[in-house]
Amino acid sequence: MIVCIAEKPSVARDIARIIGANTSHDGYMEGNGYQVTWTFGHLCTLKEPGDYTQAWKPWALTQLPMIPQRFGIKLIPDRGIEKQFAIIEKLMQAADGIVNCGDAGQEGELIQRWVMQKAQAKCPVKRLWISSMTDEAIREGFAQLKDQQDYQPLYLAGLSRAIGDWLLGMNATRLYTLKYGQNRQVLSIGRVQTPTLALIVNRQKEIENFKPEPFWVLATVYRDTTFTATSGKFTSKEEGEKAFETIEGKPFTVTKVEKKEGKEQPPQLYDLTSLQVDCNRKFSYSAEMTLNLIQSLYEKKFTTYPRVDTQYLSDDIYPKCPQTMNGLYQTKFGGIAPYAELIKPIGGKPLKKSKRVFDTSKVTDHHAIIPTGVIPQNLSDAERNVFDLVARRFIGVFLPDCKFSTTTVIGEVNGEEDKVEFKVTGKEILDPGWRVVQGTHGDRSDESSDDSGGPVPSGSDPERTLPTFVKGETGDHKPTLTEKWTTPPPYYNEASLLRAMETAGKFVEDETLRAAMKENGIGRPSSRAGIIETLFKRHYIKRDRKRLIATPTGIELIDLIREELLKSCELTGIWEKKLRDIEHQKYDAQQFIDELKQQVTDIVHEVMTDTSNRRVTVLSDAELKKLKSPPKKQ
Repeated sequence: MIVCIAEKPSVARDIARIIGANTSHDGYMEGNGYQVTWTFGHLCTLKEPGDYTQAWKPWALTQLPMIPQRFGIKLIPDRGIEKQFAIIEKLMQAADGIVNCGDAGQEGELIQRWVMQKAQAKCPVKRLWISSMTDEAIREGFAQLKDQQDYQPLYLAGLSRAIGDWLLGMNATRLYTLKYGQNRQVLSIGRVQTPTLALIVNRQKEIENFKPEPFWVLATVYRDTTFTATSGKFTSKEEGEKAFETIEGKPFTVTKVEKKEGKEQPPQLYDLTSLQVDCNRKFSYSAEMTLNLIQSLYEKKFTTYPRVDTQYLSDDIYPKCPQTMNGLYQTKFGGIAPYAELIKPIGGKPLKKSKRVFDTSKVTDHHAIIPTGVIPQNLSDAERNVFDLVARRFIGVFLPDCKFSTTTVIGEVNGEEDKVEFKVTGKEILDPGWRVVQGTHGDRSDESSDDSGGPVPSGSDPERTLPTFVKGETGDHKPTLTEKWTTPPPYYNEASLLRAMETAGKFVEDETLRAAMKENGIGRPSSRAGIIETLFKRHYIKRDRKRLIATPTGIELIDLIREELLKSCELTGIWEKKLRDIEHQKYDAQQFIDELKQQVTDIVHEVMTDTSNRRVTVLSDAELKKLKSPPKKQ
C-alpha cells in the first residue's frame, strides 16, 4: 500500500479523488492501492527547553545560553493532532511506500519530514511537486514523482532555519525579558520580527526628529499653463523675490517645444509580496488577509501556488497560456464577462513571449502567481478582488506596450539682470495597450505611496495634455512665488513595510549581502504577514488608520538592544545568504548552526555584563487604546 500525506484535509480529498482512493475512513481515504492522509499544517515542532533538561524549565539568567547537544522534535500538544498522528503513524508503519504531498516549498518539506521521522517511517519516499491544484497538475505530478532525496538540501535549509530561530528566539527572549522586562511582559526577540520592528521605530524617529525647512518655488502661468523655473527651489525668500522682480512685467517666450514618443511595458506578474502590496493599497487588506485569500483561491484550483518570490514563468508554461486565457474569456461574475473584451484583441493569435515574463533561469521552485484557467465560481467579494488583480495582471503581460507622447515646453523671461528659464511637461496616451486592464483599480503598483497608501502627488500631473505651443511665440504671463516646506518621510503602512522587508538590502552596506537581500529580504514571502501580525500581538506596534505606529514598548525595546546583529537587516542578510547556499549545496548546515551557537553565546555574555538599570515600559490593552497617535503630517 502507498501512503500519500497532504498538508490539509481539503488537499488530501482532491488528491484522493484523482488517484482513485474513494473510500473514507477515520483520518484517511483508501482505494486503488493508495491510502491518502493529511496533517493540519505543523503536527510536530522542535522541543521546548524544558524537554531537554528540567533545569531549563524555569526562566533563569543563570541557565543561559540554552544550547541542546542535539535538537529533537515532539508532537504539538493537542488532542486532535495526537489522534491524527496516531492514524498517520499506523499507516506509515505498514506502508510499502510514501508520497510526500506537502506544499511544494521549504516549510511544506519540513512539516512532512518531521511527521515521517516521528512516525519512524522506514519505506521509500517519493515527492509530489506541483504548482497548482488543478486535476491536470495533480495527474501530471503523480506521473512524474520525484525522489525524496532530491529535496534533501531544501529540508536541511528549512531545518537550519528552524533551529536557528529556536537558538536566537528562545535565548534572546528569555535574556531580555529577565534582564529588562520588569517580569510583566515577555520581551519577544526574533531574527525577523526585531529588524522589522527596528525599521518602523527608526522611520518614526526620523519623522519625529524632522525639522521642516522653508523653500520658495518660482513659477509662472502662461496660456493657462503653469511653468516651473528650472533653476530649482530657493532656500531664501530674498533670493526668490529678486528673481520674481526680475521677470515681472517682462514677456514670456517659448524657446523650445520637444515631443517624444515612448512606450511603457506592462507590469510584471505577481509574486506574493507585490500582490500583498497591491491589495493593501487598493482594498486595505492586511498582508495576512491577502495571503489567506490567495491560499484559498489556490486550494479551490483557480490560481497557482501563492508563496512565491519570483515574477517570472518558466518556458514550459507558455504552451498552456492560451488554455488559461480561454478560461478567463469564459469567466463570468454576476452574468458579466469582465475579461472577454480585454482578451478579444489578442484572441486567435499566438501570444507574445517576452523575456520579462518567460525566463526559466529566474524560476526556482515555483513560478509567478497566475490563474489556472479553471473558471472561478462561488467567490466571496474579497476573493474576487484578489482573483481580479491576478487575472488582469496575467492578461496585461500579453497585451501591447502602452504608447504615449511626452511634450516638453521650455520658455524664458529675459529679466533686467539675467534670464530665467521655465519648463512644463505633459504626457498624452496615444494607445493605452496593456493599460486597458487597469479597470477601476487605478495606479500602477510600483508607484511610491504616502502614509495613507495612495500615490504621492507630484508638482504637476504627468498625464495631462498640454495646449499646442510654437517655438518663438511670446506673450504675457503671471509669475508666482510660493512658499513651501520640506516634509518628513511618510510613516510605514503595511504596503510600504512589505516592500521595505523585501528590499531590505538598501539598509545594508556590504555588496554581497545586498545581493542576498535583494532575493530574500527580511524573512520569506510566506512569513512576512505573520511577522507583522506578531508585532501587533506583542503590542510593539499599532494601527492608526493605514499608518503603522511603534508603541513606547516597541521603541524602548529597540533602544535598549545594543547588539546590532539582533536588530539590523545585516543579520537577516547573513542568514538568508547562508540558508540559500545550504539549499543549493554551497554551504554546510552544521557550520551554520555552530556559528550561530557562538553568536548566541556572545550576545548572552554582552547583555549579562550590562550594569545599567534600564527597563522597558509595559502597556496593558487599556493603556494601549488610550495611547495618542502622532499628529497627521500636513
